[in-house]
Amino acid sequence: MSTTTTGPDTTRSAGTPPKLRRRGDLVFSGTALAAGIIILVTLAAVALFLIVQSIPALSADTSGNHILEGQSFLSWVWPFVFGTLWSSFIALVIAAPIAIGIALFISHYAPRRLAGFLGYIIDLLAAVPSVVFGLWGALTFAPMLVPFYKWLNENLGWIPIFSGTPSGTGKTILTASLVLAVMILPIMTAICREVFLQTPKLHEEAALALGATRWEMVRMAVLPFARSGMVSGAMLGLGRALGETMAVTLVLSPLGIITFNLINPENPTTIPAIIALRFPEAHDEGVNTLIAAGLILFIVTFAVNFVARWIVSRRAEFSGAN
Repeated sequence: MSTTTTGPDTTRSAGTPPKLRRRGDLVFSGTALAAGIIILVTLAAVALFLIVQSIPALSADTSGNHILEGQSFLSWVWPFVFGTLWSSFIALVIAAPIAIGIALFISHYAPRRLAGFLGYIIDLLAAVPSVVFGLWGALTFAPMLVPFYKWLNENLGWIPIFSGTPSGTGKTILTASLVLAVMILPIMTAICREVFLQTPKLHEEAALALGATRWEMVRMAVLPFARSGMVSGAMLGLGRALGETMAVTLVLSPLGIITFNLINPENPTTIPAIIALRFPEAHDEGVNTLIAAGLILFIVTFAVNFVARWIVSRRAEFSGAN
C-alpha cells in the first residue's frame, strides 16, 4: 500500500501553476506608485510653502506693506479673484460650444482626410506660446474689435454689460476672455474628440438602424456616452484659463475694480496677471502678499478640479461605458 504525504504545497490544486509576477510588472507597478507618491508630495510641499509664506501678509497691521497700502488683504485680493473667475467663465462659455461642435464635426461628420487635417490644425494651437497669443490679442485682435464694441453699445447698450463708454483701444475683459477661449480650445476639442470616438459602434449603428438621423444618433448615443468626458475637458480648459498669465497681462491694465461690464476701458484683472506685474518691484511683505494671492488662486483651482471630479463621478453611473 502506497502512502501519501501532505505538505504546504498540497493545498494548491494540481494543474494550477504558482502565480509569479514578472520583473517588468514589478518595475511598472513600482514606478507608477512612485510617480503617484511624488505628485502628492509635490502638491503638499507647494501648499505648505504657500501657506507659510502667506502668513505675514495676513497680519492686521498693513501700514508697512507697499502693495496693500493700508488695506486688508481680503479687500485687496477680492477684485482680482473676481476678475479671474469672470474672465475664465466668459472664456469657458464661449469655447465650450465651439469645442464640442468642432469635435463632433471631426469625429462624425467630416471625411477622414479633412478630419485628420482639422485635428492637426487644432492640436497645433496648443503649441503656440501664451505670450504670442497675448501679443496677438493686444496688438491685432483688440483694435479689430473696437467697431464691434461700438455696435454693441449702440444697439445693446440697454443691457448693463454693454452699457457705458466702449473702449477706444479694444483692451477689455471681453477681449481677454476671447483670447483665453482661443487658448483653451485645443485641449477641450482634443478631449471631446477622443471621447466621441470611444462611443460604442453598436450604439450608433443601432440608432441608425432604428431610423434615427445622424443628429438624432449623436444626441441619443454619442452625447450621453461622452457627457462626463465633456465635463472633464471643460474643467481642464477652465483650469488653463484660471492660471493664464501673459495673455491677460498684455491685454488688460492692472486695475483692482469689480465690474460686470464687458466693453468699458476700465476692467478687472486676474490674480496671475497682478502677480506678474507687481512681483518685479515687490519686496519685504509685498512678496508675501503676492504669494498669498497665489495661495488664493491655488485654492480656487483646487476647488474647480474637486467640483469637476464630483460631477464626473456623479454622472459615471449613467455613462454609456457602464
